[in-house]
Amino acid sequence: MRIGIAADHGGFTMKERLVAALQDAGHELVDFGAWQLDPADDYPDFVIPLAEAVTNGKVERGIAVCSSGVGAAIAANKVAGVRAALIHDDSSAHQGVEHDNMNVICVGSLVVGYAQAWQLVGTFLAARFSGAERHRRLLAKVTALERGMKAK
Repeated sequence: MRIGIAADHGGFTMKERLVAALQDAGHELVDFGAWQLDPADDYPDFVIPLAEAVTNGKVERGIAVCSSGVGAAIAANKVAGVRAALIHDDSSAHQGVEHDNMNVICVGSLVVGYAQAWQLVGTFLAARFSGAERHRRLLAKVTALERGMKAK
C-alpha cells in the first residue's frame, strides 16, 4: 500500500519510527515531513500536503502525528474528501474505515506510546470500507456538506 505520513515537531520522533516500521513491513511511503526536528514548525505545513495527496490519489491512506493529534485532525479535515480522525483505540481504528471510510488516521505522540501507535496504524491499514448501503448513504451526506449543499 502507498501511504503518506506527516508530522510536526511534536510527532517527529514517532513519525520517524513509524516510517522505518512501515517500510520494513513492505509499504511504500511518501514522507511529507517534517524532515528534521524544528520546535518552531507548524503542523498544517505538513498535514495539508498529506491530505491533498490522499484526495488526489497520490497515496491511498494517510498518517498524521502531532503532540495531541487534535491539530493534525482539524487541519486534515479542512481538505475536501479527507475523512480524518484522532484515534486512540483499536475499535475506532478499524470501524472508522469500515463504516466511515476514514482515509487519514491522526495520532497524538504525547497521548499514545509508540507500541500502541504502531498497533493502531496496523489496524487502520488492514481495515476496508464495508460499502454497506447505510454507510454509503452517510458518506453521501458528508460529501454534500463539503460541497456546501444541505444534506438530505
